[in-house]
Amino acid sequence: MSIDQLPEIAKAMVAQGKGIIAIDESNATIKKRFDTVGVENTEENRRAYREMLLTTPGLGEHISGAILYDETLRQKTKAGVPFTKIMMDNGILPGIKVDKGTVALAGFPGEVVTDGLDGLRERLNEYAGLGAKFAKWRAVININIEDGMPSDTCIEANAHALARYAALCQEAGIVPMVEPEVIMEGEHDIDDCFVVTEKVLRALFNALYQHNVMLEGTILKASMVIPGKDCPDQASVEDVADYTVQCLKSAVPAALPGIVFLSGGQSDDDATAHLNEMNKLENLPWPLSFSYGRAMQSAALKIWGQDIVNNVAKAQETVYARARDNGLAAMGEWK
Repeated sequence: MSIDQLPEIAKAMVAQGKGIIAIDESNATIKKRFDTVGVENTEENRRAYREMLLTTPGLGEHISGAILYDETLRQKTKAGVPFTKIMMDNGILPGIKVDKGTVALAGFPGEVVTDGLDGLRERLNEYAGLGAKFAKWRAVININIEDGMPSDTCIEANAHALARYAALCQEAGIVPMVEPEVIMEGEHDIDDCFVVTEKVLRALFNALYQHNVMLEGTILKASMVIPGKDCPDQASVEDVADYTVQCLKSAVPAALPGIVFLSGGQSDDDATAHLNEMNKLENLPWPLSFSYGRAMQSAALKIWGQDIVNNVAKAQETVYARARDNGLAAMGEWK
């Protein structure tokens, strides 16, 4: 795929009423999820779980793409059909998580930077050959106002890594999804979150500009502007929507094809309600959609985990219902 096709893929990722399902948990993370439902973390169980998600009947009506883990991109259904073929046949674009997780930022206790740039060019070329149309890289920004977090150094280091990753993606003919996640853990209020999120986004788009990244072929995966989980003053659905959209309008260029949100530990209903409320607002410069992991999977995992052989259809009904609800929220039509 050439760089000229990237805007077309990016637009398809945020097509009206559609969003992205994130099933890119590492083997260590999926183990934690499986442990909660008593399922053993074997390669076959991971494959069966991802097959249940990706073969959900009608999923492509509301899901435009799926972010996969390296193992999943290479796997097949029980019948021997590659997951990527199943996805493309149903109008779902295969994506791939390419970062290697976070490491401590030397000299800045409590702050992290994302690893994985070494060898990334070669990995991206391989992933393109395996059928990946887009990729994802996550940066992690912690807020602790009393301790001066996030530092300017942390923000700049992560913005720089995101920009280098994005440039390498486009070189390989893959749409980069850039994800600077401002973490919900902490006591910070919604105003603190606004200030930090705006600063992070401005640093990110400045770095993308410096690295000659084509914005028309890039997707932003953003966190919502929301108070920390331990903040005594929690915000209304309307406030989260207003603050988030105001922050995005202040920092994100209109040339971007679209923005998808991470759920970031919100409840399923909160993630959907906040997205729905944003899409009721007028004069949005870009489509606002979703790229949810837990908020798309958690209910289905509980059902599937009770009987991984016989509960597949029942679990898929829940996956479809969550996709439909979030698809409606992406148009401001969820009730």
